[in-house]
Amino acid sequence: MFTLNAITWDVDPTLFTLFGKEVRWYSLLFSLGLILIGPYIERLIWKREQLPDSWFEKLWWYIVISTLVGARLGHCLFYDPAHYLANPIEIFKVWEGGLASHGGTIGIIIAVWIFSRRVTHKPITWTLDRLAVPVGLVAAMIRIGNLMNSEIFGVTTDLPWAFRFIRSQEYLALNTDMGCHPTAIYEALAYLIVFGVCCWLYWGRDAARRRPGLILGWFLFGTFTARIFIEKLKFVQEAWELKWVDTIGLNQGQILSIPFIIAGLALIIYALRRPELEVTPLPEKKEN
Repeated sequence: MFTLNAITWDVDPTLFTLFGKEVRWYSLLFSLGLILIGPYIERLIWKREQLPDSWFEKLWWYIVISTLVGARLGHCLFYDPAHYLANPIEIFKVWEGGLASHGGTIGIIIAVWIFSRRVTHKPITWTLDRLAVPVGLVAAMIRIGNLMNSEIFGVTTDLPWAFRFIRSQEYLALNTDMGCHPTAIYEALAYLIVFGVCCWLYWGRDAARRRPGLILGWFLFGTFTARIFIEKLKFVQEAWELKWVDTIGLNQGQILSIPFIIAGLALIIYALRRPELEVTPLPEKKEN
């Protein structure tokens, strides 16, 4: 069936060329989110609570390294372990693509646990509540980068907002005039909602101080609940995932989302069932 209203997506993934090397939209958006936008929002949180600058500087390095390492190892071990274990040198070829958000999340949690023990000496939820606030926005930026790369799209559909990803070999191999679900946009919108609620919980409800674990719980529950539904619309990344889909109706991305959803829901229930903490007013901003 030919979808008259489908959008033909013909955006060049390369933004410009510098010294003979391509600079892609994905790389730019990923870097802006991880190195500029995310830290800027986190810095506002730090200033609001007048937390030590040395903590922020150390946390930044912990997060950058753990995000890249965790996301890369997550892709290699969750989606094609046999290949990468047989060719371990290829694990380092990040420029060839392959980052998994589930692995990045695990990497960040491990890094923050170490950071909490070595630097702040506070519960891990103390840092993760504050760290979760900007992550939804950064994740949305990364998914827009995926859209610019004409990747991570869904199955064919006759909906009027379907996209024909004519620069994608995967789409061209479908040999169809129909468009596909632009699942990168779906995820970006979901993550923006998660980001908005996290901001409201932090600035509007002071949840990081009054209800420890609530912001982190909402972030995990909101993010991975969205993933489990949106993954249903995607093509599987690896052929072996079809066995899981045929057996239990879930692909690898959905299966990996379940523990995060359970953890998020448990944190929300725990935070809401405990009495709200009495907190001292935050220091007033000093006028210059």
